[in-house]
Amino acid sequence: MISLFRAFAKSKWAAGLFVLLILSFLVVGGSQTDIFSSLGPKHIVTAGDRSVDALQFRTEFERVRTGMQEQAGRPVTNEDLVKENVHVRYLEGQTNRLGFLDWAYKAGIRVSEELVLTRIREIPAFFNQVTGQFDQAQYEQALAAQNVTPVMLEDEFRDTAVSQHYGTAIQAGLRTPRIYGALLAGQAFQVRDGRWFEVTQAMAGTTPAPTDAQLTAFINENAAQLRRPEFRIATVLLFNDAPGFTPPAIPEARVVERFNFRKDALSTPERRTFTTLTVSTQAAADRIAGALRAGQTPQAVAEANSIQPAVYDAQPRSALPDPAVATAVFGLAANQVSAPIQGRVGFTVAKVSVILPGTPATLDSVREAVTAELQEEDMKARVYARVEAYEKARTEGKPLAAAAEQVGARFVQLPPFTQDGRLPDGQPMNAPPQILQSAYALTKGGESDVIDAGQGQYFVLRLDDIRPAALPTLAEIRGPLAEQWTQRENARRLSTKAEELATRVRGGQDIAAVAASAGATLINRTGLQQNAETQTALGQGVLEGLFGQARGQVFTGPGTENRFVVGRVDAVRSADPATASRLADQIRSRIGNDIVTAGVEQLVTAAAVRSKAKNDPAAAVAALGVTAPAATPTAPAQ
Repeated sequence: MISLFRAFAKSKWAAGLFVLLILSFLVVGGSQTDIFSSLGPKHIVTAGDRSVDALQFRTEFERVRTGMQEQAGRPVTNEDLVKENVHVRYLEGQTNRLGFLDWAYKAGIRVSEELVLTRIREIPAFFNQVTGQFDQAQYEQALAAQNVTPVMLEDEFRDTAVSQHYGTAIQAGLRTPRIYGALLAGQAFQVRDGRWFEVTQAMAGTTPAPTDAQLTAFINENAAQLRRPEFRIATVLLFNDAPGFTPPAIPEARVVERFNFRKDALSTPERRTFTTLTVSTQAAADRIAGALRAGQTPQAVAEANSIQPAVYDAQPRSALPDPAVATAVFGLAANQVSAPIQGRVGFTVAKVSVILPGTPATLDSVREAVTAELQEEDMKARVYARVEAYEKARTEGKPLAAAAEQVGARFVQLPPFTQDGRLPDGQPMNAPPQILQSAYALTKGGESDVIDAGQGQYFVLRLDDIRPAALPTLAEIRGPLAEQWTQRENARRLSTKAEELATRVRGGQDIAAVAASAGATLINRTGLQQNAETQTALGQGVLEGLFGQARGQVFTGPGTENRFVVGRVDAVRSADPATASRLADQIRSRIGNDIVTAGVEQLVTAAAVRSKAKNDPAAAVAALGVTAPAATPTAPAQ
């Protein structure tokens, strides 16, 4: 076939055809020739030869949502994450990552396949528990349970290895200048002298009680923090039995019938304690069987043959995945050694040490459990019958209340709750997420269809009222609001008084005289170092002032217990070189790690720019099925 194409390409017909194609481009225009550009999946992230389509993005973002939901301990919707721009931050991270990987591949960075295989071999879930060997079927099944294919996992291992090796190479090539550690060590062991005094509220004066006008202005200044969220009030129609309902007795005939049907499952099966040793050849299995029969322990035989024994402690027959091995093991007597068993993988020799006979279930021993099982089934049947009758009544035109009364359903009034499931006191409301979603999807007075909450539970929700987000009235929060306002104003007076006294010191007055004029006690300290012990003894404000100013400068800052400090740096003495040098090397290594981290981030971003990596936040929002925010700019790699 290829030879035919080559022959055609050399013929005059091919030349004529190429001329026609060129003429068609001239007539139609080159920009019109890509008729397939609008077909195919919409890419959310594009980075060279790599891309993420809508389905892949939605799957990956679902993992993000699940993780944040578990961390928050409450339902988290895609709408919530989009409002917080989580999707944009996730897109930026993925864009930089894929852009870097595309650049790295084109730059020639390759990962050995042996390295990928080594990573796979480190995961115990991919190995047969009996043989200890890698099991391809088990490997694929374990990945399928997580919606991951072998190709996806191996690609992820390759990408991770590229990132790790690149970062390691950068770290190995960067050297932090010694001066960095020397500067920080010199600062840590620097010694300073200073004087300061504290300015109290009594010196500054207290603020009189606020007026209503001042409190109203305070409310408006802090509207964002004080505004209450929207609350919704709903009534839920439940179809399950009311509390206190006594389920009807289960006829004895049904109990007996169910017991006979499930007798085997309710019985305790025979369990055995045994050890299996698996090898690849029958000759090796014969040697192992002979050694076991000669009295050697399974552990000693396994060690002699360089294999790992599989020990089963009081396990039923179902614990053995290989039917041939299971049949043989459960056919042995206590302390008996089997002949070599040819199973699915190699040859197995088993030795049984303990046999625990099974216990058949009796009706009396499981009557309570069987009865409870039947009662639960009857309850679900009653609920479903009410749901069907309710839907029929609604189809016939009956209003919600009449249909509910007809089928025996009951109404439950819910307390006001927010969209994220919080009550007015801030506590979470114990309700299924379907209730929150339904309540905030309805308009006032709206009624939902029957909603399946799972586990045989159904409900209908009616939205009774909507309390829009609003600021509280002055009467509602007067007490705590007045307290907060007074604290703010007192802090302003204190800060102003401290700055006034500091200005006098800066103007040339002696700090001791200024402190005496304010009725304050002057504190004088020498030989202070910047450490945790000093911070505890003096306070953060004094420490920052003393070590944040040059010699002779004046500082102010918050002190302890609603006080301000005014101080002066009297002397600055350099650190002892012998003492500081030891710390300099320790600091230098820590700084190096920070520099490498920041450098790798910058290099990854630059590589993404080189790969022209970009993303489409609007397409991402559409893929999540969420209404797009008012403004969602495209965020290419920077």
